Amino acid sequence: MAVSPAHLRTLHEIARLGSFSRAADSLHLSQPAVSLHVRQLEDGLGLPLLERMGRRAALTRAGAVLLEHGGRALDALEAAAARVRALRGVVAGRVRVGTGATASIYLLPPILRRLRARYPDLELVIVTGNTPEIAKAVAENALDVAVVTLPVRSRQLVVTPFYTDRLVAIAPPARRRRRPRAFTPGHLAREPLILYERGGTIRQVIEGWFRRGRVTPRVAMELGNGEAIKELVSAGLGPSITSAISVRAEARAGTLRVIPLSPPLVRRLGIIRRRDKPLSPPLQALLQALQRRARRRPARERPAKLARGRRPSRAKAG
Repeated sequence: MAVSPAHLRTLHEIARLGSFSRAADSLHLSQPAVSLHVRQLEDGLGLPLLERMGRRAALTRAGAVLLEHGGRALDALEAAAARVRALRGVVAGRVRVGTGATASIYLLPPILRRLRARYPDLELVIVTGNTPEIAKAVAENALDVAVVTLPVRSRQLVVTPFYTDRLVAIAPPARRRRRPRAFTPGHLAREPLILYERGGTIRQVIEGWFRRGRVTPRVAMELGNGEAIKELVSAGLGPSITSAISVRAEARAGTLRVIPLSPPLVRRLGIIRRRDKPLSPPLQALLQALQRRARRRPARERPAKLARGRRPSRAKAG
């Protein structure tokens, strides 16, 4: 039996979204049409491809094998169609991009805005999550490309450096004039810290900094949302460690103190994609835009201005 690309694409969308109805909306088809596509695939191959659990649907072993190989065929077809459109000077098609919260808010929007202005027919689908789940989705071809925290180790993936993200301590606005020049692991280990939840790569980077300082942090709260962390720090519930680019506005407005870390701490972001992924014109256009940003020399970030009238001295976080 010849497998129809349209039927294969339907199966892919059901697996991606976990639902017949959501796949129908994504494909602009009726739900009966989606069910028919799956039934014709299953009848032709002689095995069930999906398990239905109420309104949810998940791939069977046969369905996973079919998409593992058929997904590459779909990529090749889409790349071929995109290259034909490129002959007419049109860069069009969908690119599925994975990333973390910080990059999605503070790094990618200007890049993607310029890209869409240049290529109006380019469709960008953005998915956020922790590095392990995003890297897994790229390896499984559920995403085309991603910007994630390094290291990522997989023989299936090509990894390209993208951005060096400086991490800083944040605390509420100082009530006293005195403030430290920098926070060491020892300084922060004495405070009730508000940190990112366990499991994320940024938390692992922060924990490694404390281990190298031979101290154990006192973690009072763990959250997965950076904006919530900033609000809790501003309310005086404890200091935190976060990305310098995520607190520039608060530092300028004076709603948070930004204090350097000693020794300095950075995390490195990289671009990842499957090694065997066809470089369609839309994907190539996005990769070139990301690589242009990666080649830019980062502006030297200045520490928050010191309070007037006194030289800084060492003190605990307020």
